[in-house]
Amino acid sequence: MEERRKQIDSVVEGIEQYAKTNIELAKLTVVDKVADGVSSMAGWVAFGVAMILFFITLNFGVALWIGESIGKTYVGFLIVAGFYAFVGLIIFLIKDKFIKKPLNNSLINQMLK
Repeated sequence: MEERRKQIDSVVEGIEQYAKTNIELAKLTVVDKVADGVSSMAGWVAFGVAMILFFITLNFGVALWIGESIGKTYVGFLIVAGFYAFVGLIIFLIKDKFIKKPLNNSLINQMLK
């Protein structure tokens, strides 16, 4: 009877260790996915900041150039602002199909990879 009890304890111990190992593996998998996502995002954020600065500078130059060509500087800025209002409206109208859905799919694929 004592032998059987030791065998049962050994099996229970093995099951507990197996469960603990699986939980640890799940934790490490989640940490890996989060770290991968954060590191990818950090690169994109740095790229985004650089591009925003580039476009702000470019927009000032275009606005000043248009304003100088017309003769009134503020009109150049109004034209550039109107252009971006139009672009913003177009993006708002197509955001679900061309931005939200592909981004969701990309994030899901990245997490399941």
